[in-house]
Amino acid sequence: MLRRRLSGPLLLAAAVALPLAVTVPSSATAEETTAETTATETTTAETTATEATAPLEEVTATTTQVASGLQRPTALVAPDDGTGRLFITEKPGTVSVYHPDTGLAEDPLIDLTDVVDESGNERGLLGIALAPDFPQSQELYLAYTALPDGAVTLARYTLTDSSLEVLLQQEHAEYNNHNGGQIAFGPDGYLYLGIGDGGGSGDPFLSGQRLDTLLGKILRIDVNAACAPLAYCIPDDNPFVGTPGAREEIWLYGLRNPWRFSFDPVDGSLWIGDVGQGSWEEFNHLPAGQGGANLGWSCYEGLEIFDETHCVDGEEYTDPIYTYSPYTGGCAVIGGLVYRGEEYADLVGGTYIATDYCSSVVYAIREDGAGGYQVAEIGETPTQITAFGATPEGEFYLVNDLPGGLHRMAFDGPDDPVGGTCEVGYKVNAWGNGLTAEVTITNTGTEPITPWTLEFTLPAGQQVSFGWNAEITQTGSVVTADNASYNATIPPGGSVSMGFLAGHSGDASAPTAFTLNDAACTTAD
Repeated sequence: MLRRRLSGPLLLAAAVALPLAVTVPSSATAEETTAETTATETTTAETTATEATAPLEEVTATTTQVASGLQRPTALVAPDDGTGRLFITEKPGTVSVYHPDTGLAEDPLIDLTDVVDESGNERGLLGIALAPDFPQSQELYLAYTALPDGAVTLARYTLTDSSLEVLLQQEHAEYNNHNGGQIAFGPDGYLYLGIGDGGGSGDPFLSGQRLDTLLGKILRIDVNAACAPLAYCIPDDNPFVGTPGAREEIWLYGLRNPWRFSFDPVDGSLWIGDVGQGSWEEFNHLPAGQGGANLGWSCYEGLEIFDETHCVDGEEYTDPIYTYSPYTGGCAVIGGLVYRGEEYADLVGGTYIATDYCSSVVYAIREDGAGGYQVAEIGETPTQITAFGATPEGEFYLVNDLPGGLHRMAFDGPDDPVGGTCEVGYKVNAWGNGLTAEVTITNTGTEPITPWTLEFTLPAGQQVSFGWNAEITQTGSVVTADNASYNATIPPGGSVSMGFLAGHSGDASAPTAFTLNDAACTTAD
């Protein structure tokens, strides 16, 4: 519900860490703008997807590392051009390319290190969005903090001629944190850009509640045209067009640092993870085509008054749909995506998946059909996740910061318990700079497993030279072993053995985790 600023006792948020699914009331929605939303309505009406049937508390998220060696990755996108590639932004100013068959490309696709200011922990190349016609135009959009003083910058980059065109800049020199940097095309074809409140602590510029600055906002602009002196146009139906003193690019305000937001590709609604000051991390969910909402910062942090002096008499604020306290081990919410793929549609179709940079908890949020939301913690990601990305088919990848890894996400349901259907034994015989590994895979379930693919990550410096009883490939540190033609079925209670010869540079230890057909296995003692 919309709320008005209270003059009585402060309201405290009631959200806590959730081991099981709970239902929380529906959030407020923003005041509807008077603009037509025909494009959004048409888009969502033509899109359908399978909704999950599995209870959230019976779903488990798992990840498998598929690449390493990235330089503090910040965002990733997948072009729908039939190549199977992922584009991954890295904080220093490069965009790397990953392909499932060949791993990370040796050379970056884009190098902007000469224009990107990466000073401080939160500056750098922060966001990427592909033009809707990318396969034809080869144009993409990048958000970064620019040299020499960290201005938050939106630019268009064309791959065919390596040209960079700056479209928008917001001064951000005083502090190096709270830059935002998420960019995405909405279902209406307009580009949305998130910018933080200017940094520091406690919103020192009062940016969140001001309409005369782009700080603390999500913007909505038309990058397919230019309206001089701007390098872009402002849609006529933006909520503050014609408002005296307001920046007309503003779509939403009252944000602290909307590090990651995304659109549900089916209904066009907007999901936002807004990083909190220190008491509450929050998720917001707004219907498609509804701008003008005041999400509260820095009058509110989550559901709690943060600073009474920052509140505006008579102002309406939009509640988050869910908050959690970082005192349970978190530190910064990492907004994610609504799952609309096919492989796990019965488990998480229509479910929003997100995490936290420090706690690594996987949050699953699903509308309950009665105006509220179900929320559950369904697993853990690797440490320091910075962003989610989806393939054109809707399957999830994640990147993590200082470890510099790329991970594929999968989901297990009540009929596929994690570690419940396979056990892996791994025996190493090492010498000098070589080793052999004997691997035994046991089916501990009640149904045959056929065909099978075993995946695991070798310690750094180990490189497979050849294997037996399986078709073995290695990409980076990730080994994939597919069954041979003569051992494609593992019967219940049965086992198959395989192995390989590898070199090592001093560390001959065994992998710590294994997945069989994307489900985690236990390890034999």
